[in-house]
Amino acid sequence: MSLNLRQKQTECIARMLNLNQPINATGTANEEVYKILIYDKFCQNILSPLIHVKDLRKHGVTLYFLIDKDRKPVHDVPAVYFVQPNQSNIQRIIADASRSLYDSFHLNFSTSIPRPLLEDLASGTLNSDSTHRISKVHDQYLEFVTLEDNLFSLSQKSTYVQLNDPSAGDLEIEEIIEKVVSGLFCVLATLAVVPIIRCPRGGPAEMVASALDQRLRDHILAKNNLFTEGGNFVSSFQRPVLCIFDRNFELSAAIQHDFRYRPLVHDVLGLKLNRLSVQGEKGGMRSYELDSSDSFWVANGSLEFPEVAVEIETQLNKYKKDVDEVNKRTGGTNGAEFDGTDLIGNTKHLMNAVNSLPELTERKQVIDKHTNIATVLLGEIKERSLDSYAKKENDMMVRGGVERNELLVVLRGKGTKIDKLRFAIMYLISSEGINQSEVEAVELALRESEVDTAAFQYMKKIKSLNVSLASANSASRSNIVDWAEKLYGQSISAVTAGVKNLLSNDRQLALTRTVEALAEGRPNPEIDSYLAFDPRAPKSGSGAGGSHLKGPFKEAIVFMIGGGNYVEYGSLQELAQRQQPVKHVTYGTTEILTGEDFVEQLTMLGQKMGLGNTGSSSTQ
Repeated sequence: MSLNLRQKQTECIARMLNLNQPINATGTANEEVYKILIYDKFCQNILSPLIHVKDLRKHGVTLYFLIDKDRKPVHDVPAVYFVQPNQSNIQRIIADASRSLYDSFHLNFSTSIPRPLLEDLASGTLNSDSTHRISKVHDQYLEFVTLEDNLFSLSQKSTYVQLNDPSAGDLEIEEIIEKVVSGLFCVLATLAVVPIIRCPRGGPAEMVASALDQRLRDHILAKNNLFTEGGNFVSSFQRPVLCIFDRNFELSAAIQHDFRYRPLVHDVLGLKLNRLSVQGEKGGMRSYELDSSDSFWVANGSLEFPEVAVEIETQLNKYKKDVDEVNKRTGGTNGAEFDGTDLIGNTKHLMNAVNSLPELTERKQVIDKHTNIATVLLGEIKERSLDSYAKKENDMMVRGGVERNELLVVLRGKGTKIDKLRFAIMYLISSEGINQSEVEAVELALRESEVDTAAFQYMKKIKSLNVSLASANSASRSNIVDWAEKLYGQSISAVTAGVKNLLSNDRQLALTRTVEALAEGRPNPEIDSYLAFDPRAPKSGSGAGGSHLKGPFKEAIVFMIGGGNYVEYGSLQELAQRQQPVKHVTYGTTEILTGEDFVEQLTMLGQKMGLGNTGSSSTQ
């Protein structure tokens, strides 16, 4: 059975909304109880992509409020609280209970509540004589946001800055690592799987992998652990592999402009929690949801933008043809849009027409939605030359650099300040060496456009310190050839001829190639140095891969520390579909970032190091 994180998390939430009672086959409780839902901002974000208002009503939720809003008492009704276990939420719960706001309190914490906070809750309700109102306290292990069946985020802000801040102390780093481990543990607990963990040596990836391994080991020893049901009868080859990476593994994927539909909508229009707002055709803002219920989004999210435009046109023509067909059968005006007023003809045709109306209406709404989104995108693409940025950045990664004139033309041409900054950083990443005069010319061009160069200076510093930028290395031709030889056993000449092909618009990311090798589970020079942890096996000294690792793995969970994006997500889903038989890959990250978001984090790091012309703004 595939690991469907969205489904599993939705099931957990449905159970929670039904006062943690068993759910029947229809997805609702056997006995309907009307209740109030109280959540904090973080838990609202967890619920938002999964549960709509109509779903809340189905589960008997009649009212819902944020915990920090003033609320009036509602008597004889139970309240379901879904909040993070922190001091302010505990104090608010105590205050609500002491005021007898609700008949009973069903407390659900997004992750395990620390003992000191539990003691505060007990003493606080005892002092206010309201302990009897607390019905149940549950640790739900749901502290992550699932956006698609195979996509999740821990919603932990600015992790990249925190982990790479030169002034960060050991204690601060340990706190961040612990927070990431806690979030990942919640994901694994929801899926009820104990994976084999793989990661590169050193850095945050090893720290998280090692701490997560220990957390799982400690938990498995407990009598009533969360993995008993999912673990005991599942043999080792059916367990997933969890591949953990740090953002520095491949910086280019976080910065580049991409011309595929899903990454474009996220990067340019600010898709957030599966929602976005764009300018409507008749003025005013339109809000749209883009999730698994939108068949067009699911089917075409990974296509290049021009292909999406063609697909919208195709769907529209098919819709018009089907409407004409309904009109003909019911005697409506030939070619007129079907509006339900012209229904004559025999009963059978009449019934068929009536039955097809909802489906036709829904199709038209989806077509109109994506026509509007594509129109707004096209305007941005033209205004900012985004197609040119995507193509030139891709060419740079293939060729390992760019002509100086071409570089300066782009930096002095169309595009926002951030577009130019991203392009300049991609030039740095893709270049095998640093050409001092070229770099100075780039900095001058950026300053002429009033761009804050702190992020560029930071990347230049990192590069000059020779810190491993896997993206730079993997872009070089020889490295691609090495990979192809080791992974596919092809001759050098055959591969060299296909390098352009391999790194065309479908250029495989270093992340995707590495995950493919790790999922194969075979000896491979590129990943032989990777550490392996099996929390179910006796602890070995080194953490190096042993004979207990069984591959190939049918399922993989890929986690990126320091921010991920839809470029990587799309690339991994394509990998999963390419495999025979089809594999299942779930992608998660500390937070989902646009290229602009990530470059802003680089800017913050540059400023912390006193780099750049901080007087200028780079947010336009």
